[in-house]
Amino acid sequence: MPDEYNKTTEPEFSEIVLQLLAEAPNGRLTFAQLIRQIPSRIRLTEADLAQSQTRPAEAVWEQRVRNIKSHKTAFGNIIGEGYVTEIASGLEITAAGRHRVGRG
Repeated sequence: MPDEYNKTTEPEFSEIVLQLLAEAPNGRLTFAQLIRQIPSRIRLTEADLAQSQTRPAEAVWEQRVRNIKSHKTAFGNIIGEGYVTEIASGLEITAAGRHRVGRG
C-alpha cells in the first residue's frame, strides 16, 4: 500500500525483490534485472514514476529499490535482517530469505 505521498514503500519493494530472487535460478539478480522485472509485479503509482530529485536518471521507484542497498543498516532492511546479501551490482537471497518467502 503506497505511503502518504502515494509512493510504493521500500518494504513493499523489498518483498517483491525477495520473491524475484527466490524465483531466479541461482538466487541472484543485478539491480538492472530487478528494475526490469519489478513493473510486472506491481502497479506503480504516478508518484513512483516521477523523476527522482536526487538521481535525475531514475524514477522515484527505481531509487527506492536501490535504497535497499543504501539503507542496509536501517531497521527492517532485508540485507540487515539477513534475508539477502550484496553481490556485485545486485543482491542474492539467503537461506533465511528463501524460508521467509516459503521457498526454503
